[in-house]
Amino acid sequence: MGKKHIIEPNQEDLIKEGEKVDSAVKKDVKVKASDKVVEARVYVSSSYNNTIITLTNAKGDVLASKSAGAVGFKGTKKSTSFAASRVAETIANVCKKIGVEKLSVYIKGIGAGRESAIRTLVNQGLNVIAIKDITPIPHNGVKPRKIRRV
Repeated sequence: MGKKHIIEPNQEDLIKEGEKVDSAVKKDVKVKASDKVVEARVYVSSSYNNTIITLTNAKGDVLASKSAGAVGFKGTKKSTSFAASRVAETIANVCKKIGVEKLSVYIKGIGAGRESAIRTLVNQGLNVIAIKDITPIPHNGVKPRKIRRV
């Protein structure tokens, strides 16, 4: 066996990657100023591969939707809790632009971004009034196979 070469990222590379993620976060979402929404819902869908956060009004009309891939993460980094917090940060900025006062959060899935997305929404100064888990749970499973006859 030869020597193992470990590549350590430079400070410049880390800064460039951080700037790329920040620029993706700061992209404007086109929302009319007349569309003041007082109460909204946030749906957090967290899987093993990605975290998708959708902002809707009380009726269910989608106002904004972001994913970890849209914010600038690629590959396995999309499934991290840091990526989920960045996605939640972008949605929180959209909420502030629209003027959302009350927020209900609905969580679906079993990924790493569940907790960090909620924490980020609360830390951004949004008033979260309800958190509900809507992860689908199988009640009885699939029908078993036929018994083998010999």
